[in-house]
Amino acid sequence: MNVSVRSAVSTDVETLADFATKAVAEQHENRGGYVWSRRETRNPPYVASFDSALHDPDQAIWIGMIDDAALGYAVSKLELLRTGEILGQVTDIWVDPEARSVGVGESLIDAVISWCTERNCVGIDSLALPGNRATKNFFETFGFKARLLTVYRPLDAP
Repeated sequence: MNVSVRSAVSTDVETLADFATKAVAEQHENRGGYVWSRRETRNPPYVASFDSALHDPDQAIWIGMIDDAALGYAVSKLELLRTGEILGQVTDIWVDPEARSVGVGESLIDAVISWCTERNCVGIDSLALPGNRATKNFFETFGFKARLLTVYRPLDAP
């Protein structure tokens, strides 16, 4: 089994759109997922969103592979801070559940860290839904720590 990462290309947009659909479906019913799926996720239609990202020099997309099979993806973008510094952001990261814990996600986040380091980012942000301990633990393995908590109160509750 050979785990690798490659840069996404335009012929990957349908695969990426499928992955994004699965990623949102997997999380949207979890705590915090309702607003996350409507605010923080990539805008549909996903094919157009990925096509646009592929042509944006401030974004990068990677495909996680096992042998010749695409089984995950990650997207990172750059944000200019008010100080003029650059912050990297992991906007998307997802690995097929059957391919987790074998190094695909690790290879994807390594690609993100390398890309952000090459661009002199002061740090990298990502999101993890509350209660999603596996995602939190995954990021902590790479030195990520919580820096901000968002609290929310739905108004449709009795």
